[in-house]
Amino acid sequence: MGLRERITADTKEAMKAKETARLSTLRLISAAIKDREIAARSEGGDDAGLSDADLTAILSKMVKQRQESAKAYEEGGRLELAEREQDEIKIIQSYLPRQLSEQETSAAIAKVIADLGAESIRDMGRVMAELRTRFAGQMDFGAVGPMVKDRLMA
Repeated sequence: MGLRERITADTKEAMKAKETARLSTLRLISAAIKDREIAARSEGGDDAGLSDADLTAILSKMVKQRQESAKAYEEGGRLELAEREQDEIKIIQSYLPRQLSEQETSAAIAKVIADLGAESIRDMGRVMAELRTRFAGQMDFGAVGPMVKDRLMA
């Protein structure tokens, strides 16, 4: 079962179980996916739909948005809203691949650098692009960038 089918099945299940918070979040996910599909069609893309990698990118973006919102709510003293954002993050993350540990991330970076034969900071773009391709949704690329830079400068 693909990611899209899993989200649709879980939406139906949440409706039957009357899980309002989960249902609301799943509907937000579905809406984001539909928006992306419409944008792809208007850009002249194919009608085949979005791949699981595209869906993972959408979900990762949604998690990042909610993390920023939760932080802003906490800073503003709106803890009930921050808690709701955290609940949505947990639901969205259940559809994302498992995040790599720090050791796994370090090993993945070393392997990609070796595979590409990257030797200097000039190769950082190629390394980051390859990491995004191989490990979409499994790494925090904001944290990975400095790690790659350190490796290439050493």
